Amino acid sequence: MKEIGEFVKKKRKQAKLTQLELAERAGVGLRFVRELESNKPTLRLDKVNLVLKLFGHTVGPIPLKRDFE
Repeated sequence: MKEIGEFVKKKRKQAKLTQLELAERAGVGLRFVRELESNKPTLRLDKVNLVLKLFGHTVGPIPLKRDFE
């Protein structure tokens, strides 16, 4: 989640939005945005996607390189 939190914070600042403005536009709470940007390890993916949608992104599966393959 660390990368997502950093991504959201960067995009929010580029858009010149406060955390409160981002929360209101995404339909999530201010606390959620703060936790997302501070890389809380457990967050609801549906809410993460609401925030990412504002920036034209979504959470999706990313393949991991495996040593045994």
